[in-house]
Amino acid sequence: MSGFPLIGARAAHPRYGELRQVTPHAAVLLADNPSPMTLDGTNTWLLKAPDAEEYVVIDPGPLDEAHLERIASFGPIAEILLTHGHPDHSEGARQFAELVNAPVRALDPTFTYGSEGLVDGDVITSAGLELRVLGTPGHTSDSLCFVIDGEAVLTGDTVLGRGTTIVAHPDGKLGDYLESLRLLAELPENTAVLPGHGPELADAGEAARMYLAHRRLRLEQVRRAVEDLGGAPTPRQVVEVVYADVDRVLWPAAEWSVRAQLEYLRTGY
Repeated sequence: MSGFPLIGARAAHPRYGELRQVTPHAAVLLADNPSPMTLDGTNTWLLKAPDAEEYVVIDPGPLDEAHLERIASFGPIAEILLTHGHPDHSEGARQFAELVNAPVRALDPTFTYGSEGLVDGDVITSAGLELRVLGTPGHTSDSLCFVIDGEAVLTGDTVLGRGTTIVAHPDGKLGDYLESLRLLAELPENTAVLPGHGPELADAGEAARMYLAHRRLRLEQVRRAVEDLGGAPTPRQVVEVVYADVDRVLWPAAEWSVRAQLEYLRTGY
């Protein structure tokens, strides 16, 4: 999907390893792990008020020692938060926590280290900021977003800066994902999207509404494909019809989403 409004005129990411200030309270450091699934790489976000000494780090990213040491070089770290547990966001978290002597907090207790976990509705007061935790399951069951009120929402893989995300079936559920998008669509106008991959976007509500429209279109395409293929096709057969215009390297990931779509058509969830 294209057409998302970007912040300012600069759509491209900075070179790997350069910290770039995006909003008054958020800067991004791009990990050097590009792939068809991670786009340019994983965005590690460093958050703090202008007069604060410590940062909050969102998604340290892969187990890349150079990237982790670079994050640490910008100053003391108060807390490490995870949007979800996929390795491109979380694999380096434990080593980074030990490097900077800071706790890791996440919804899934598997990834929590040295502190309590997170749940929907929590308010994190750290680095001179208040971050509101939104439970946004769908991409995964443990997906969270973090809201800096009046400024931005950090979306992990729930909303990307370019293209659309997958519903990682069976852990991810399409019904959950649609509800999460509706929640994001209600954020105040001009709340920026600071995503886990791709460039930042200017308006979370607009991006979420475009995602919802895309999901409705894909779901109708899957419904028609099921009928045309005789009523009981395999997920791969549906992918070959619905995602025929998508690079085949992405078909295995598309199959996850198709499985979620087929389950939604069967169960409403």
